[in-house]
Amino acid sequence: MSDLIGITGVSGQVGGRVAARLSAAGAPVRLLARAGSRVPDFTSLGAGYADSAAVRNALDGVSSLFLVSGRESADRLDEHRSVVDAAAEAGVQRIVYLSFLGAAPECTFTFGRDHWHTEQHIQGTGLAFTFLRDSFYASMLPALVGPDGVLRGPGGDGRVSAVDPDDVAEVAATVLLDPSAHDGQSYGLTGPSAISLAEAAAELDRRVERPVVYQPETLEEAYASRAVYDAPEFEVAGWVTSYQAIAEGELSAVTDAVPQITGHPARTFAQFLDANPESYAHLR
Repeated sequence: MSDLIGITGVSGQVGGRVAARLSAAGAPVRLLARAGSRVPDFTSLGAGYADSAAVRNALDGVSSLFLVSGRESADRLDEHRSVVDAAAEAGVQRIVYLSFLGAAPECTFTFGRDHWHTEQHIQGTGLAFTFLRDSFYASMLPALVGPDGVLRGPGGDGRVSAVDPDDVAEVAATVLLDPSAHDGQSYGLTGPSAISLAEAAAELDRRVERPVVYQPETLEEAYASRAVYDAPEFEVAGWVTSYQAIAEGELSAVTDAVPQITGHPARTFAQFLDANPESYAHLR
């Protein structure tokens, strides 16, 4: 078996960054994406994670798989189980899975439950594994602010240890380059501190020429204000419960995994904004 590393999620927040880091390090990588993707030089996963035959073919010869969760759908957990089973059948030796901080069967954030069940399924295959449980991406906080400059949601006074996607990618690449050193481990990946949504809004307010504020909502208000998107019920529940998890303190944990694995401090939310002004360009 070669040391070939399969990378999913290459068009998202983390996968492409991981692939770039691994390629720069000289590691053999295979970019995996759905048919029709605009990612250059990718190997097709057919219709996606549920396309077992295409996934098995795409993973032929892959030793380690970096598995990013599939797009939000009512069938996402089934899709995760399908791709994990296909990986085992294809002879993949280990899976490095991008999970979520606080993933548990009864966690408040509904999509976090899918992550926990996916972790359980991976362990059940007997494959070597590492779980990277990242906190809320720092890049998501600016995206939560509406065109009116208001970050609204039922987050109360809760705090979130938002993590820079670049830090997550660096951790993932480091793990994939020396996987046996991390087999069987679960790492919580966080920023260096937990901030409130009001503090996040204040950081953005300092960088744009218009007011940016946080407006707490009740759960009822949150569901009502998101009804205009006409999204499926499961998706709206995921949006709302992400704020609710912040309010409940489930995303406030701060760990030292990023500095321990990368050798440098985790980047703050302010540092992320300074390095990525495009993340709040819609607020200018």
